[in-house]
Amino acid sequence: MEIISGPSVVTHAGRPGLGLRTVTPFRGMFAVRDELMASLFGWFEERGLTAGTVYFRLHVIDMDGPMDIEVGILTGEPHPGDGTVRPTVLPAGRYASLVYVNHGRRATGTLLDWAAASGLRLDRSDDPAGDRFGCRYEAYLTDPRSERMKTKWQTELAIRLAD
Repeated sequence: MEIISGPSVVTHAGRPGLGLRTVTPFRGMFAVRDELMASLFGWFEERGLTAGTVYFRLHVIDMDGPMDIEVGILTGEPHPGDGTVRPTVLPAGRYASLVYVNHGRRATGTLLDWAAASGLRLDRSDDPAGDRFGCRYEAYLTDPRSERMKTKWQTELAIRLAD
């Protein structure tokens, strides 16, 4: 894993997007993510919309059960979607964040360890379905359509803080 920047605390305004949300087992989750990403890119192309940054948001995490996930594309301005592709927002707030290349699991461990050592409280709660996050996402700073090798993507990992 290579850390490009961070870990640090960053502040984001609310960022509108369009997304697809589903519940899927952890095993196979990344294949589902890739399918949703391809569907979103196709939906944008069919409508002549410019695709912004793609993100993968984890709403509820249960490594042994279902994962509540969302794949979205930031649009800059709110858009109504169509009932299947829905409007979404990465909410405003302060985030623990780092940008990395390769090894998302190690990057997550690095960010979580840093946040704990820094005394930062994550916007996270216990839920019968697993760990529920106010906002936890990976934003793909490398366009997945131009670089097929995921191990080369620059990725922002961010978890909103409880303020």
